[in-house]
Amino acid sequence: MSLNRNEKEAVVAEVAAQVGKSQTLALAEYRGLTVEHLNALRRQARDKGVYLHVLKNSLARRAVAGTPFEVVAASMAGPLIYGFSEDAVAAAKVVADFAKTNDKLVIKAGAYAGKALDADGVKALAAIPTKEVLLAQLLGLMQSPVSRFARVLAALAEQRGAPADAAASEAEETAAEPSAA
Repeated sequence: MSLNRNEKEAVVAEVAAQVGKSQTLALAEYRGLTVEHLNALRRQARDKGVYLHVLKNSLARRAVAGTPFEVVAASMAGPLIYGFSEDAVAAAKVVADFAKTNDKLVIKAGAYAGKALDADGVKALAAIPTKEVLLAQLLGLMQSPVSRFARVLAALAEQRGAPADAAASEAEETAAEPSAA
């Protein structure tokens, strides 16, 4: 079923709106994937906040015209699924993770920060931890010196308390000895 002009304009407008708020684009060839596999991929993308759609390449080229993603317009050929994400690594991660488990999904290209990425570039982008993981690592690094300092203070307090406790226990022992005599 082909789209009429108004439907095509609506598709281009929808994709252009998504492109406007996205940081990353990942392109993958889906030739040979079953409907179940495509639905699983779409479900994973939805869970990660990735806009993932099969588009006509000519409509996708029109939607990315004049945007930082225009650098991959030459790669838009063949049966492609397009993944756009606001998160810098989410689209690449969804496509790359699914491609690891299903060899029929082949990563073709991508774009990030106005630069075209080849398949290896998309895989490298997917290897970067997510924003939440990076924030957790940063918080751990910031807490590490403070917690070490607290442990050192606790150890010092324990060491200073140990001689006092030892002297008190010795005093109790000596006090118990004379009364026994």
